[in-house]
Amino acid sequence: MGYSYRFELINVPDKVKEKMPPPIALFVSSCYNFLIGSPCRTGGNVKKRKTLQDLTIKDNFLFGAVMSVEDNCREFLEMVLGFPIARVVVSREKSIVYHPEYKGVRLDLYAEDENHTHYNVEMQVKKKAALGKRSRYYHSQMVMEALESGEDYETLPDTFVIFICDFDPFDRKLYCYTFRNECREDKNVKLGDGSCTIFLSTRGENEEAVPPELVRFLKFVTADLKESEGDFQDRLVSQLQKTIRDIKTDREMGERYMTLEELLKDEKQEGRLEATRENILELLEELGPVPDQLRDQLEELEELGDLRALLKLAAKADSLDVFEKGAEKYLQSSQS
Repeated sequence: MGYSYRFELINVPDKVKEKMPPPIALFVSSCYNFLIGSPCRTGGNVKKRKTLQDLTIKDNFLFGAVMSVEDNCREFLEMVLGFPIARVVVSREKSIVYHPEYKGVRLDLYAEDENHTHYNVEMQVKKKAALGKRSRYYHSQMVMEALESGEDYETLPDTFVIFICDFDPFDRKLYCYTFRNECREDKNVKLGDGSCTIFLSTRGENEEAVPPELVRFLKFVTADLKESEGDFQDRLVSQLQKTIRDIKTDREMGERYMTLEELLKDEKQEGRLEATRENILELLEELGPVPDQLRDQLEELEELGDLRALLKLAAKADSLDVFEKGAEKYLQSSQS
């Protein structure tokens, strides 16, 4: 009788894998994945957590902190958009915060200028699917916030969503991709809905088509730590470098960064909890229909150690009844 494995058991000899029943294979894989943090090959290397001193502007925390300085934010927006902005207000309540509405840490920048135009800027270092839909979500959030504050449709603010990408989002080798709504049949007919989405790419090659200061800024974004401290022959980049030096010597900013790291760590921990619950349920479903009450009990467990212990029980159990009795005994002993 052959088995079909959904997991690749890394560093386990083929002869051993072939003899493993699916529940044991799943259990071994789950434990291995927990130890290395993901189901992919890592070569056994543990990624060192960055300190504040290790960050460059493409790290979300440092980008948000630098752009929270309103002169930096205003001059960045002027460079990208090509029109003057007299004043910009950065909303610190909506930037780099833990927000339950977004189910986690929100790391984008939110600002408004003197004309009531709203801006959302986000740094992207890894290519993700559905960036277009992500931009639509940000536009809708800004519109909904305006409506909730009592505005009507006629006075809705113009909204700009800007992604700074350390990759080419559309593989056309452009430094800047700008999207506005217009008539497909006649490009001269504009919708005039006040929304604009811009993707900046550090992988552009059309320097002659964009301002030189934008190219210098994007070269600064993609630079590594040592390179980012060099001279880019650019006034805005020099200004941002000075802000970065100030941030890295600011004790309060160091504490904020540590707080953010803890929030992100908690999110990863929650992901591990959820993955372990799913593995337990998958093992139990091999034994029969899992009662809703048992599912609820697993959902209530918040200690990874408890869930890992139950995962072991689930791997060894030959019936749901055996698992439930073993789980009840374990939980009683752990609480006493």
